[in-house]
Amino acid sequence: MNLFSRSTARRAITSAAPAAPTTRATSGAVALPDPGLAALTGEWIVDPAHSRIGFSVRHAMVSTVRGAFTEFESRLYFDGRDPRRSRAEVLLSTASVQTGVEQRDDHLMGRDFLDARNFPHIRFISTAVEVAGPDVYRMAGDLTIRDVTRPVVLELTYIGHVTDPFGYQRAGFDGTTTINRSEWGLTYNARLAEGGALVSEKVRLQFDIAAIRTVPTA
Repeated sequence: MNLFSRSTARRAITSAAPAAPTTRATSGAVALPDPGLAALTGEWIVDPAHSRIGFSVRHAMVSTVRGAFTEFESRLYFDGRDPRRSRAEVLLSTASVQTGVEQRDDHLMGRDFLDARNFPHIRFISTAVEVAGPDVYRMAGDLTIRDVTRPVVLELTYIGHVTDPFGYQRAGFDGTTTINRSEWGLTYNARLAEGGALVSEKVRLQFDIAAIRTVPTA
């Protein structure tokens, strides 16, 4: 459940980390798929060198454009005893979007899409977590784009955890959700001669996360 940060120290959100999560747990007891998760309870950050927050969208009905946000911050908490009490807050810089084509990036940052000048951030704040199965979770939350806030649900898969050669605890998660961009005010589109859309309204958001447990302060 622990998602996203731009760096392990410099870009971490500096406000106080949550001491006790207040996320509403779903009803009913759920057995943990891995008892070892209890030892992972605490605060985490994300290794930017091995993580990606990106998206994919169909272009001209026949190809797929993929991109990512290269600057982001987060506050993360994982409760290994009861993953339903985990939570995450993510802040993306809209001006950091990259698709590999500068002209396209400029268009995405412009008023037709993200309007980075007037809306510099995309924000996700979790509201609830459900254990969906062994190593599978659903994290509900509020996604804000261009000052429009709507609920979304991330499907998360827990990959595993290890201690690296430097003594850091690492955990991996893959997450995804699909949104309709027009619901957040991203309504620009051009039509093809055949009648289809140049850019699909459906956008798949992707979270490939390598989290590092923060070192407790004395």
